[in-house]
Amino acid sequence: MALSREMQRLRAEHAALVTLSRIILDMTDAPRPPPPAELASARSQLRDALIRHLKCEDWILYPRLVATGDAELVRVTRDFELEMGDLSADFVAYDDKWTSQRVEADWQGFRSETKAVFTMLATRVEREERELYPLAETLYASTAPLANPLTDGATTSS
Repeated sequence: MALSREMQRLRAEHAALVTLSRIILDMTDAPRPPPPAELASARSQLRDALIRHLKCEDWILYPRLVATGDAELVRVTRDFELEMGDLSADFVAYDDKWTSQRVEADWQGFRSETKAVFTMLATRVEREERELYPLAETLYASTAPLANPLTDGATTSS
């Protein structure tokens, strides 16, 4: 997949992560927990979307960006890779900790920790959108090969 299409997909995933986070944060604004199935469903959707997104970055985007050899892009990518390990581990620890029973027993604690973890996620998304993604797109635009109508989707007739 072309890097520009990957970037579009990753940006769309960011938007979905923000939306899912907002749904859960809205639930935490209530003085009492929502029905367990409702909260579990929202958390599951966020967890699945986040894991899928992180895997795409780790396995596809970051290796491609490092392979460019562009010193600034490699440095920024490496910085994000180092930070990502902590973010991913922090989210998994948070998600594992807060079972439905524990949420019910310590709603205030869940609310507080959810806001802290989601603030961390939001900061990460904002930084990628502001620092990494534009740099990647700029480099891609300046190094992308010109389209070749003979090989890029054109059909030939015999």
